[in-house]
Amino acid sequence: MDQVASLAGEQGHAVLLDTRSLEVEQVPFVLEEAGLSLMVIDSRAEHRLVDGEYAARRRQCEQGAQLLGLQSLRELNDAGTTAEQLAHRLEGLTEDEAILRRLRHVLTENDRVLAARDALRAGRPADLGVILTSSHVSQRDDFQITVPETDTMVEALLEHGALGARQVGGGFGGCVIALAPSEEVPKLLAAAEANASDREYSRPLALTAQPSSGARRITE
Repeated sequence: MDQVASLAGEQGHAVLLDTRSLEVEQVPFVLEEAGLSLMVIDSRAEHRLVDGEYAARRRQCEQGAQLLGLQSLRELNDAGTTAEQLAHRLEGLTEDEAILRRLRHVLTENDRVLAARDALRAGRPADLGVILTSSHVSQRDDFQITVPETDTMVEALLEHGALGARQVGGGFGGCVIALAPSEEVPKLLAAAEANASDREYSRPLALTAQPSSGARRITE
């Protein structure tokens, strides 16, 4: 995904990548006119348990797809499956609650991606806030790939005025993004730093990001 964003990025747009078809769509993503900023905050929490946990998540998703007779978990979204219907379909097939949690995350995260696309198409970037936060909760509770450093940072950002926030990347550490009114950015950075200091975590590093063009030749 990082490589596609670098190659396909366009100024003022988000890149929607369909990893099944590999189709790319440019979705308008204008923040300044809406008085919003996108913060990227590195928690500086080292990625841990990465290899074994990544493999476990993949195996659990594959097991769930096999139990349901699916080639791809995206087929659940294609069929309009709800989280409740998913749980019903898995009843009697497995006693492993982790499989339900992993599949529920994939199902609901795919729905959130489409909701985010629709909000941006409609010129409602602020709507991303609740989507980001819901995504973080799903990562934390269903996919279980967050860490205390990112969980408490998200909580602190929301408490101090962010519209939404979530951990990004592969999980088990790394960065948090937050959508916020631009005038609140200094206060939110201070809140993230205070949260880390109070818990004796590493001091986070932050910047604001603008949707920009990807890799390109800028000189001969």
